[in-house]
Amino acid sequence: MTQPAPSAQHNGPDKGAIAAPSDTPPSKSRGGRPALGLRLDVRILSLLGVLAALVLVGGITEPDAFLDTGNLQLILTQASVIGVVTVGMTFVIISGGIDLSVGAMVALASVWATTLATQEYGFAGIAFTAVIVGLAAGLVNGVLIAYGGMVPFIATLAMLASARGLALQITDGKTQIVTVDSVLDLGLPDSYILGIPPLVIMFAVVTIVGWLILNRTTFGRRTVAVGGNAEAARLAGIDVRRQRLYLYLLSGLCCGIAAFMLIVLAGSGQNTNGNLYELDAIAAAIIGGTLLSGGRGTIVGSVLGVLIFTTITNIFALNNLQSDVQQIAKGAIIVAAVLVQRRTMRGRET
Repeated sequence: MTQPAPSAQHNGPDKGAIAAPSDTPPSKSRGGRPALGLRLDVRILSLLGVLAALVLVGGITEPDAFLDTGNLQLILTQASVIGVVTVGMTFVIISGGIDLSVGAMVALASVWATTLATQEYGFAGIAFTAVIVGLAAGLVNGVLIAYGGMVPFIATLAMLASARGLALQITDGKTQIVTVDSVLDLGLPDSYILGIPPLVIMFAVVTIVGWLILNRTTFGRRTVAVGGNAEAARLAGIDVRRQRLYLYLLSGLCCGIAAFMLIVLAGSGQNTNGNLYELDAIAAAIIGGTLLSGGRGTIVGSVLGVLIFTTITNIFALNNLQSDVQQIAKGAIIVAAVLVQRRTMRGRET
């Protein structure tokens, strides 16, 4: 007769309690303190406040340029590509992992999908190839980490180098121009729906689906459980290795979708595509409230993080500020977000 798995109520929060995703409704703890959901609601409100402040700064410094409809559409469009990558990254980090190869996977998928042989199959061929290449790269990461026992940092770092090298080999260092009109048309104003670019709609769909998966499905609960305490999740009957495999497949899928979006946006495939996407995605997830140690995160927060970074970049560009100052500002925001996370965790422990 098998022994029942230990109940979460007999363990403290750091010893295996399978927490619900962080977008759950707020509740009160027995000590009268606000529960984690309320704290994260405050974090979301804070992020919205930061974004509103940035919009105010942009409107004051460059009112005509920043508040122009075309510029706002540009901000949302640029945020869409990295935003899709960040959704996948959020899942991986919540599970206690990391994926340093997302930018390289975007590059590989984009160049593979824009070769002359692939473009002969038109719109469907380009989209299908981008998604399949992303999934294949994610599968390799997942197998190495879940079943090969490799540390995520090392496995994805190896994929980063390999995917970049393969992308360079495919292109021979050249830019591959897209000649399929149906793909290029998606980036034109004529294809906008009620003034909204198609890429922004794609980003919104991925975000909504990601939120539903994390907060309304067993898969999402298992992801949080694995990140909170993998051993407790295993004892509770979760196949931890298979779950991790699925998570890196999900990350690869998001990279494939982002690669197709980047092809539409740039009208070409290059081996330099997706440069530093991994850092931007990780940073956006962190300032959105996702813990690097795993077990907690929110899709809404990650999306707000992406919008904040994209808005900062746009404001700096409009004000002709140097890119090094922009990177310093991003670094300061990341440090501040991590310090806030540490303070929040100390508050939970006391």
